Amino acid sequence: MIASTDSISSSNSTTSIETLTQYNPEIKQEALYEKVILVIGGANGIGASLVELCCENQAYVCIGDKDGPRGSHLARQCRDNWPVYTEPAAPPKPARSAFQPVDITDYQSVLQLFEFAFKTYKRIDHVVVTAGSMESTENWFDNSLNLDAIRKHPSTDDLTVNLLGPLYITRIASVYLRHNRGPLTDRSITLFSCTAGFKETPGVSVYQAAKHGVQGLMRSLRPYFSLPYKHNLRINTICPWMTETHPALTKKLCDRWTKEGLPISTSDEVARVTAGVLVDDTLNGTSMYIEGGRAWEFEANSSRLEGQWLGEEPSRVLERGQRVLREAWAA
Repeated sequence: MIASTDSISSSNSTTSIETLTQYNPEIKQEALYEKVILVIGGANGIGASLVELCCENQAYVCIGDKDGPRGSHLARQCRDNWPVYTEPAAPPKPARSAFQPVDITDYQSVLQLFEFAFKTYKRIDHVVVTAGSMESTENWFDNSLNLDAIRKHPSTDDLTVNLLGPLYITRIASVYLRHNRGPLTDRSITLFSCTAGFKETPGVSVYQAAKHGVQGLMRSLRPYFSLPYKHNLRINTICPWMTETHPALTKKLCDRWTKEGLPISTSDEVARVTAGVLVDDTLNGTSMYIEGGRAWEFEANSSRLEGQWLGEEPSRVLERGQRVLREAWAA
């Protein structure tokens, strides 16, 4: 549930300029009961917490991850902790959880993951992409670069994992989610971005460009995917700030962060917000900023305040042009 809170007044004026939209997830067991959820990047961290939360609420979960030992262990643990019971006269039900290794930068590997999930559970209801990395320590724009150093091809790992992977997954998911689907059945894709997807972040230029790309992917698809005569799917993004599993959270940074009294979200807290977005069939095209376990939706305010940050006249003209483009695309 997205609840509008009190408006905030400008420091230079008494005029209210912003309405915060805090998101309070409501997760009822029946909303997840026997839903088939594919969590890509589900072996560790936030993904693993989401897997456990969904299994606890009687969903079926397929885990895709490059970490084979951890993914297999988690799937087995979920089967043991939340076994599936079948009535004696009923057909046997599938296992609570299954694991398939995947390299999200390899299109065929992603395709094999979806085929595995579909064959195991006969359908896929929701896809969540928590997989990502901040592995490259190389600064593409280091001011120490010279005419010799610039000849070396830079690492593109942060681009392929954080943007190309989600592109592959979203493309394939848009097809698999449409199959074995009853009338009025809700299906969705949830992509993980982060605060670097909308806020300048020092030292991670390529990573930030990729996360901006994830936001752009969601925004480009939200009006198209949701059309009933097109895909009839929902797509949303999750944008956590600092989390306990964040790759940049070294002990030195953690100590400074804590000293400054800044919030850190746990994996379970982010997973709970994600599950809330997953089960709420009213949410499409939203972005949830998460800090210290609390979440706010910011896409609505970005659109609502466009006249202020872009200007009233260009905002009106832009909307007219965008409407023409939407109608031409839909024709």
